[in-house]
Amino acid sequence: MQDSHRSGLLFALGGFALLSLGDVLVKSMAGAWPGTAIGALRYVFGALGLGVILLVQEGPKGFAFPRLRWQILRGLSVAVSAMSFFSAVHLMPIGEATAISFTSPMITALLSAILLGEPMRKETWIATGVAFTGVLVILRPNLSLLGPVALLPVVAASGMALLMVANRKVAGTGSLLSMQFNVALIGAGFLCLGTWAGHQSGIHFFQIPALPTSVLIKCAVIAVSASCAHALIYVATTRAGPASIAPMTYVQLLLAGAFGWVLFGERPDFVAAFGALVIVGAGCTCGALASRLQNRP
Repeated sequence: MQDSHRSGLLFALGGFALLSLGDVLVKSMAGAWPGTAIGALRYVFGALGLGVILLVQEGPKGFAFPRLRWQILRGLSVAVSAMSFFSAVHLMPIGEATAISFTSPMITALLSAILLGEPMRKETWIATGVAFTGVLVILRPNLSLLGPVALLPVVAASGMALLMVANRKVAGTGSLLSMQFNVALIGAGFLCLGTWAGHQSGIHFFQIPALPTSVLIKCAVIAVSASCAHALIYVATTRAGPASIAPMTYVQLLLAGAFGWVLFGERPDFVAAFGALVIVGAGCTCGALASRLQNRP
């Protein structure tokens, strides 16, 4: 293995591990603040930090919003994903919510076929069906306990998939930093609006109490760790390539299960673990197919 390839895998490992750490911090705030408000505060911090860096590195010209409609869709997508996933980890075992979120690659393939007209191979259809079979296996007790709320991780995965599709439409229109700032700023706006609407709804789960200092600090840490994680993953792709680092994403699933077990006493049963393996297997199939198509002359 070349040194650049090895370092790329290590960067990817660090990036995905940081994302898992952020999910654990979100889980630790359950009952202190609603997931919607946590998402809003996290992205406000992210937008402020990225904005300062963007101003220093690129000046006022960096604050541009090319293809505004697609930028708005990116922000809306990340807001839906954050609100849904943060709320899900408050209500469900973190390992199960994370496992279901790994349906995002299959949903991305579906949306790409619908919105971008990209061909969808038979193998991808099969992998998608298998993945959602795994989702149903994991959801079997949660649907009876939580009702439709148990589908929040699926909504989060769909939001992330839509973000991936929208990213393709704005690719090459600005620097990586400006694209990160744009999605953080617009996403923060939608998250603040959703948080206000949830508070006004009168539903107890969405009510916003006084901001505890611990929540403020944790949201700031999540904003910094997530930004660092995405930077590490970006560097990893430049050194080892997207196909090579793709399997490292499943580090999140392993860490989520381990953290859930050790820190929150969420021991997965055999059936839930089997459902997670089904989703991972389907995701690996989709990733291998995509890699083969990209490398085809």
